[in-house]
Amino acid sequence: MTDASTGTTTSGTPRTATTTPGPAAGTRGPLTLDAGDAARVATFAALIAALGMPGSVALFGNAVPITLQTLGVMLAGTILGAWRGALAVATFLALAAAGLPVLAGGRGGLGAFVGPSAGYLVGFLVGAAVVGRLVDRLRRVAFVGVLVACLVGGVAVVYAFGVPVQALVTGVPLATTAQLSLAFVPGDVLKALAAAAITVGVVRAYPAARRSGRSAGRPTAADRASS
Repeated sequence: MTDASTGTTTSGTPRTATTTPGPAAGTRGPLTLDAGDAARVATFAALIAALGMPGSVALFGNAVPITLQTLGVMLAGTILGAWRGALAVATFLALAAAGLPVLAGGRGGLGAFVGPSAGYLVGFLVGAAVVGRLVDRLRRVAFVGVLVACLVGGVAVVYAFGVPVQALVTGVPLATTAQLSLAFVPGDVLKALAAAAITVGVVRAYPAARRSGRSAGRPTAADRASS
C-alpha cells in the first residue's frame, strides 16, 4: 500500500513515478497537413490547372486530347509526396467538378467525369499517389529513379484507368482504343523526362521543398539527396 501524504509505500520504500512516453518532438505523422503543406497543395492544384491553359490537341480523332496537365500531376507526386500530391490533384478535380474551366481546353463541370476522359481524371489522382510513393521509397532523389516513378505512376497507371473507361464510354473496342492511345506515349515520355529533371533540380537546390514527404520523423529521399 502507498501513503499518499509521504509518497512512500507502507514498507518505507519511496514511490516511483510512472510516466508514459509521448511522441518524439519534431516528428510528423504521415497524414499531417500544416499551413505550409496546404499552401503547396493549393499551388500544385493551380499549376495543374494552368498547364491546361495552352489548350489541347486531339490526334487521329481520339476523343481524349493531349494535355500538359499530366506533367503537373507527375510533379505533384514527386515534390509533394504520395498523399499530398493526391490531395493537390483531388483539389484540382474538385474545382473542375464545381464547373470551373480548369480542364484541358477550358472544360469543366460534372460532364467531364462521365465522358471519355473520366478514367484519365481518376488516373491522375491515383497516379500522383503512386508517383509520390515510389519517389518516397528511393534512397536518394536521382534522375533515373524519379523517371521510372513518373513512367509507372504518371503514364502506366493513368492509362490503366483511362483506356478502359474511354473504350466503355465511346463504344470502341478496347484493343482499338489502346492502339489509338499509343499516339500519346511519346509526349507522355517527354513529360516524364521533364518532370524527373525538374524534380531533381528543385530538390538539389532546395531540399526543404519536399519536406512534406516526411513520415513519423524519418528522413525523406530529399534529405538523403542533400546529404
